[in-house]
Order: sequence, then C-alpha cells, then structure tokens
Amino acid sequence: MLNVPRIPLPDLDAKVDFLSTPSSYPELPRSVEARETHMSWVFMTDRHAFKLKKPVKTSFLDFSTLDLRKHFCEEEVRLNRDLAPGVYVGVVPLGKDREAGLRLGEGEPVEYLVQMVRLPAAATLEAAILDNRVEEQTIRNLAKHLATFYRQAPVLEIEPAAYRRRLTEDLSANAEAMLKPGYGLPAAQIKTTADVLSGFAARHGEVFEKRAGEGRIVDAHGDLRPEHIYFLPDRIVVIDRLEFNAAFRALDPVDELAYLAMECERAGVPVIGSWLFETYCAESGDRPSPELISFYMGARALLRAKLAIWHLDTPHPRTPEKWPLQARAYLDLAEGFAAKI
Repeated sequence: MLNVPRIPLPDLDAKVDFLSTPSSYPELPRSVEARETHMSWVFMTDRHAFKLKKPVKTSFLDFSTLDLRKHFCEEEVRLNRDLAPGVYVGVVPLGKDREAGLRLGEGEPVEYLVQMVRLPAAATLEAAILDNRVEEQTIRNLAKHLATFYRQAPVLEIEPAAYRRRLTEDLSANAEAMLKPGYGLPAAQIKTTADVLSGFAARHGEVFEKRAGEGRIVDAHGDLRPEHIYFLPDRIVVIDRLEFNAAFRALDPVDELAYLAMECERAGVPVIGSWLFETYCAESGDRPSPELISFYMGARALLRAKLAIWHLDTPHPRTPEKWPLQARAYLDLAEGFAAKI
C-alpha cells in the first residue's frame, strides 16, 4: 500500500499571514491593514473588510470547530442586515489547494470569513467624539433610528422574575471576576459598587419585572458602542450586532441605550446620553426613570471594567499596562452612576 504523506492544514498564523498579503485578494488592494481583537482578526483592503473568527472557546462563545465558525459567520451576516443594509456582503471560504496553499474563495474550505464593505473610519460616532464634531441633530436622528429598530425587533419571552435574577446574578459574577488578586483592582470599590447596584435591583424588583412583563425585552444589538455607529451621507449604519450568543442580545432597549450613553460619557460627552433618551422616549412612549437609566449605566460600566481587565488573561496580551487603567476608569464610572440611584 502506497503511503502518501498527509500535508498539514494551515494553522492560524499561516492564515493571518496569507490574509495580510495584498496579492491574496482578487481585488489586488494597494495594502492590507490587519487588526486583532479578542475573538477575531479583521483584514482591511481598499474596498472591503474580511473578518476571521479565531478558533476559541470560552464560557460564552464557541468558535472551536470549522462548522461552528461557518455557522456564526452566517449568523453575523444575517443579523446585521437590519441595521447595516448593504454592508455585509456575505461569507467567503478560505480554501486550500492540493499543496495546502491558501486561496480566497477557492479550494477545500479550511476557514470562513465575513466579507463587508469597508466604511470610512472618520464617519463613526467615535471619530466625531474625538474630533469634537458631534451634532445634536445627528444624535437625535440616531435615537429615532434605534427606536424604530427596537419597535420592530422580536419581543423575547422571559419570565419577569428570571429577568430580575439575571441582572443581580450578572452584577455579582462581574464583581467577583474582578477580585482576582493578580489584577490589583480596588476590592472595596468593586464590592461597594456592586452592592449598591444589586440593592437597587432588590428594592425595585417590580420595575424590572414590569418591564419584562410588558414585553420590553427584545432581540437587540448586543454591543452598541460609538465605534460601531456610522453616520454616512445617506443613512445611519450600525455594524457588529452580536452573533455568538443570543442571550447577550436579549435586552431592554433602555439598557442598550444606557450602554451607549455610558461609553459616550466615558469619552467626555455626557450630553449625548441626554439627547439619546429624550428622543427615544418621545419616539417610543417609554418613560424610564433617571434612576433606572443610572442603574443600567452603572451595571454596564461594571461589565466593561471586567472585560477590560480580562485582557490580562490572554496569552501575551497587547499593551498590558493599558487594561488596569481602563478597568479603573470604568469602575469609577460605575461608582458614580451607583451614587445616583
């Protein structure tokens, strides 16, 4: 029997190297800009962006097999067509030839990529904040756009008491995760802030249960941040709707808008939150109390503090000095919001 040596499959480094090379793309871009995140690599050509999901598995996502990565690529394209029409082109296979050379869109698939139209970075809300060119009417238009999205989003059935419990359990879990001694974060601040937020949820449980009972929990975006919002000449586009865990999209719109408002406040423009909620309330008829908004903002800031410090747990974290500072900034925000409830 003839033994034919098996050609090993390309590993992640080989895929990243290939996709970082301009000649790998049929459009022959002048250059390729590669960006690494916790869960993916994104390759920016002149006209497109190609997202490769890393083969990772955690407590909240599973990209560990090729079939799963293909599925979640397809889910990402499907889910983002509502808020980003015309941006998500489709799923493209990365294949190998007989010599295990890589080919984009050809050969036996060894990976799958989400292909998107490249959008101008200067058009993001993040860029507008950094350049001090945020306009009130633009934000109000965004709020109207999002209010329409929430009105049309599927209402998710969730038992009211279960929704309240989820909030308090998440607060406890997020606080506990940050108490790891190696992180060096202020334990007293973490515990006190989480206790205040949890106390509010306990005292006002009927508020959260009423919102769930009224059908306020919808299939939302899941990661509404300034860098995901684009103000294009003819429309507003919101990208990166969260695809890897549907439970993370099961949100009260007020919670999601509070997340965005919190991030804008961290960036130094707290008035954006006022504009967002004034317009959202007028458009939706939903009238959350200032204390409820502050609760959601505090809970989101606590979550973001945890996600920031978790970067230190990755192998060879980039800019390790950055993450404790960022976590502390979020903790300060969470403490400030907790003081308002």
